[in-house]
Amino acid sequence: MSNIVAIVGRPNVGKSTLFNRMLKQRQAIVEETSGVTRDRHYGKSDWNGKEFTVIDTGGYVIGSDDIFEEEIRKQVDLAIDEADVIIFVVNGRDGLHVLDEDVAIILRQQKKPVLLAVNKIDEPNKEALTSEFYALGLGDPYPISAMTGGGTGDLLDKVCELLPSDTTDFDTSLPRFTVVGRPNVGKSSLINAFLGTDRHIVTNIAGTTRDTNDTRYNAFGMDFMLVDTAGLRKKSKVEEDIEFYSVMRSIRAIENCDVAILMIDAQNGFEAQDMNILRLIEKNRKGLVVVVNKWDLIEKDSNTHVAYEQAIRAKTAPFTDYPIIFTSAINKQRIYKVLETAHQVYENRERRIPVRELNDVMLEVIGSVPPPAASRGRYIKIKYITQLKSVFPQFIFFCNLPKDVKESYERFLENKIREHWSFTGVPIQMIFKEK
Repeated sequence: MSNIVAIVGRPNVGKSTLFNRMLKQRQAIVEETSGVTRDRHYGKSDWNGKEFTVIDTGGYVIGSDDIFEEEIRKQVDLAIDEADVIIFVVNGRDGLHVLDEDVAIILRQQKKPVLLAVNKIDEPNKEALTSEFYALGLGDPYPISAMTGGGTGDLLDKVCELLPSDTTDFDTSLPRFTVVGRPNVGKSSLINAFLGTDRHIVTNIAGTTRDTNDTRYNAFGMDFMLVDTAGLRKKSKVEEDIEFYSVMRSIRAIENCDVAILMIDAQNGFEAQDMNILRLIEKNRKGLVVVVNKWDLIEKDSNTHVAYEQAIRAKTAPFTDYPIIFTSAINKQRIYKVLETAHQVYENRERRIPVRELNDVMLEVIGSVPPPAASRGRYIKIKYITQLKSVFPQFIFFCNLPKDVKESYERFLENKIREHWSFTGVPIQMIFKEK
């Protein structure tokens, strides 16, 4: 089960810089202006072989005189609810700040492990600046420089020590189908329709479902675990905070599922948050079924669903090979088609192509449409293809100049694989390696 580490603190203490350091990339925007992290960021990190998800809590209102009441408390509350370990970042150059003390009061009142990181300690002779932060009552401070990486190794060692060990308690032999989506799109209603019972509380108030719920589904020749990840409660009247809570809840479930059923509201269309969740599914190489719910509420003509489907795929390109099903969970329209399709996507994800068949087809394709010439007039020659034995489809193309294969040609080869074998609903990874 994936663990979550949340980074909290007042504005302009270096949270996003530490986040980028932990992810080994510049993913969050880093500026000196307070409150620049207006969107929330999450990403994968690993340290000494231990993998975890990192949340950079931001969203501060620029120029607000009441930053703590309006923003910091929301973020710390979210982190306390969701994270396994919290990193509380303070600014060593500025010294102890009244907002640091306010956050510390909240953190001391709960049982989650908290690590106090005193940032901007760029030189060893400045470590004495950390001593005043003992007053926060959160144990020994860790002097770090998120910018240069100084001290972050010790901090991450402690993070990994505090992260809980894998406590997966579900039957890993059964496929796991996870229902995800924005608040109030009908996730619990869909599962109730599947199960024929009101196992879950269903209401039109966004954020009713507090925790993920697992239910074994064994009927009509199918046997799998069904997971409802509505995972929300009404934390705030501010919609973006509820949306962020939805993403935090969805992260674990997506990372530990085989197929994600992404529900969207037909009346609202495919929104930015739907795209965020879809990209999370794609990034984790999970199977995908898109379900357009509340279709009964849409005025339709003969071309409505075709146009709607095309609009969704246009937004998610280049990944467009996934099923889209139009349903009404309340009226139980096409709900069992969702399960049948999810099961088919699961089988597609498990598909293994025999080496000889793969090479017979793909080498002929490559012979007909060879890769564009590499730099300095050299020609790329792909000699052999194989599929890795992995939990999702990965294909290795052995060639002489792997770094010179253009993305457009890589996409061409992926499309040809999809044309010849059914991988609908499944992201594919293409790897080019020197023979």
